[in-house]
Amino acid sequence: MILHASLNKIILIEALVLTTAGFSIAQKSKSELAKKKPNVLILFSDQHNKKMMGFEGHPDVITPNLDKLAKEAVVFDRAYCTTGICAPSRSSLMSGLYSRTLGLLSNSEKSEVMNEVISLATIFKQNNYNTYAFGKRHTSEAVDAGWDVQRSHLCNETPGNSYTEWVEKLGYGKEFAQDWSAEFGKGSPCSSYVKEKLPTADLGTRISALPENITMEAFTSQLTVQMIKDHVKSEKPFFCWATFYRPHQPYTPQKKYMDMYDISSWGNGRINGSSIRKPSSLYEPKENIPPMMHSIRDGSNKVWNVDKAYQDEQLWRNYIGAYYALVTEVDHQVGEILNTLDETGQTNETIVIYTSDHGDFVGNHGMVEKAAAGQNVYEEILNIPLIIRYPGNKKNGKHIGELVSLVDIYPTLVELLDLKMPKLKHPLQGESLVQTLLSGTPMKRNYFVSESWSQATVITKDKKLGIMIDPTDYQRKFDFRSFGDQFFIRKSDSLEIKNQISNEAYKTEIDKLRAYYHDFTSRIPDIGKQEVLNMSEKK
Repeated sequence: MILHASLNKIILIEALVLTTAGFSIAQKSKSELAKKKPNVLILFSDQHNKKMMGFEGHPDVITPNLDKLAKEAVVFDRAYCTTGICAPSRSSLMSGLYSRTLGLLSNSEKSEVMNEVISLATIFKQNNYNTYAFGKRHTSEAVDAGWDVQRSHLCNETPGNSYTEWVEKLGYGKEFAQDWSAEFGKGSPCSSYVKEKLPTADLGTRISALPENITMEAFTSQLTVQMIKDHVKSEKPFFCWATFYRPHQPYTPQKKYMDMYDISSWGNGRINGSSIRKPSSLYEPKENIPPMMHSIRDGSNKVWNVDKAYQDEQLWRNYIGAYYALVTEVDHQVGEILNTLDETGQTNETIVIYTSDHGDFVGNHGMVEKAAAGQNVYEEILNIPLIIRYPGNKKNGKHIGELVSLVDIYPTLVELLDLKMPKLKHPLQGESLVQTLLSGTPMKRNYFVSESWSQATVITKDKKLGIMIDPTDYQRKFDFRSFGDQFFIRKSDSLEIKNQISNEAYKTEIDKLRAYYHDFTSRIPDIGKQEVLNMSEKK
């Protein structure tokens, strides 16, 4: 593992935080240590399809560390993101508010509400925690406040001290630019190669030439590992959001991980020692899917080139194998971090959460990535991993089927750790999972709503209603409304390929879910959403 100057800087900042707080490590006693609240470590991947893990029964994907963590924790099988896009989902985690209230239903909006929240990091800081964020955060305004130490993959989040600048200082800027250009056709922002035109790659997929300890995932892992080691003698607990960029595109794994998967042909899965399996809905008829997805299938996106993949299935296998390989690298780095907790004796002092902002199609519905602006309904995107290891919890090792979400994490940690809370202008909208987590008590949540600009989806125990909204000029060109709504019976149609919206036999059920959506919109204010729409109209 590389220990470079920037990591040493973290140690100095940590010492400064402790000193300015009026503490001295030498003054610490055993009784003071015993009174420390537990550390909190949120391990956060980007775009991780929940089914792509070994313990989920996937026949191909290799995830030994996440499999082990799941056995030691509570696994929430029905966890959903508030919006199937990065920034809104992450902001719900850090604010405890739904996207409609924040006014953030894609990656770019900003609203006054986002400046009026008190972030989760701020709450921990006010409760005498040291706070750290390593890796891409993709949040902004007050939602992103409260970090003592933060270093991002993105240079706009930590100018002068980002992953991009770090990798160039180490002499691997060109190799990283080749990875980044697989999707963007140039190097990343603030890179020396940002103005140089570089080739994209079909389905955004190619093998990386970066060394193993120089990847974006290694960056997050190394910083987190060093912080954990530095905290062994700290008299303050830590709150750390360790975020991995992957398995989000560009799909550029290292050869080491790619070689773990046989992509030479379609097979029946790793369990049988054969090639990776073909996604069951890879050839779903285009007429089934929303119009933007339909257009991508026809080749409108000249990076994904999905139309070419239908002529050459090896392109599909390259992408799917690369996605699996990136999941396996994230798993490896998760193992490095968890092993450090073990080695430093902090495992029993640390709450560990593993989750993600949304999923990836991984070939299902004949799609690559998430088609964020074009839909917000499919399980591959909305259903996310959520693993919570609370030391000593008698429910560890259990799976729970309650409808939960990232918006619930904030109130859960507040109750679990008895954190002192200030008066909030916008009350938390999630529900605490503490009783469900510790005793298995059922939640009284009959439905959950995930909502983007294009589609709001009502999710119940075994049914799902996707309501097309289509309020923006960009999306209007795809004619969402004429495509209509979608209704799936999950129990009999787990692939979500049989839209029953016109089936009169389900009219009562469909009306019931529409009523749930009305209940949701009447309870959860759309202050920020209306602000953003008003600003858009003025423009």
